[in-house]
Amino acid sequence: MKLTVGGNSIFVATGGKDFDPSLPTIVFLHGAGMDRTVWSLQSRYFAHHGRSVLAVDLPGHGLSGGTALASIEAIADWLPQLLDAAAVETAAVVGHSMGAISALEFAARHPGRARAIALLGVAASMPVHPALLDAAKANDHLAVDLVTSWAHGDTGHVGGNTTPGLWMLGGGVRLLERAAPGVLHNDLAACSAYKGGEAAADKVTCDTLLILGRADKMTPFKAGSALASKIAGARIAAIEGSGHMMMLEKPDDTLAALKVFL
Repeated sequence: MKLTVGGNSIFVATGGKDFDPSLPTIVFLHGAGMDRTVWSLQSRYFAHHGRSVLAVDLPGHGLSGGTALASIEAIADWLPQLLDAAAVETAAVVGHSMGAISALEFAARHPGRARAIALLGVAASMPVHPALLDAAKANDHLAVDLVTSWAHGDTGHVGGNTTPGLWMLGGGVRLLERAAPGVLHNDLAACSAYKGGEAAADKVTCDTLLILGRADKMTPFKAGSALASKIAGARIAAIEGSGHMMMLEKPDDTLAALKVFL
């Protein structure tokens, strides 16, 4: 489905069901350099179990037009425009990594629009090493390789995909290779520059779940737990053996946590 948001054509996947704004809506937000396809299992489940789904390609990503938004704050302020375009007043927002801190900032800035937030692979701050930023800025494939390797835990490196024959690392590389030049650098720079995580956490009033991988190297479990402690009433679902890409590495465990929460 395509929506016009801020003058741009924005593509959203609806989980294989027609979008119905009268049903409770869940927005899925992807991470840096990625797109809606990371949510294939989770978005389809909820679309077929009484929810309306907007698994969005952010501007400049996937099949969406426009330019990639330059900051986490800009993504947070863009989300109400997305909801308006879909004729939705409030939504639960499920975000991963860049999408998670965007969901956090959205809930802090627009509390009347956030019904709940689920934050996957998240920390209050997400600094990116200058060497990785430089590689991404140069569109050096090294950036794709580094992000893919660090984002996956041991399971992702040696196999174990729940769908026989699928290669997690290879799929991760292809996913990032699909991004337009400059998009990965834009997103990583936005994450690295974001300093508002703790302040946003203090302002969140909606139900909040953090889904954290025990083997996450990019946003370590300890850092995610520290963020959770600053959000009133926040809960943690720990995914054993998972790295940063838990919705792909441990899709069933991730879905189980979201089902309990949502």
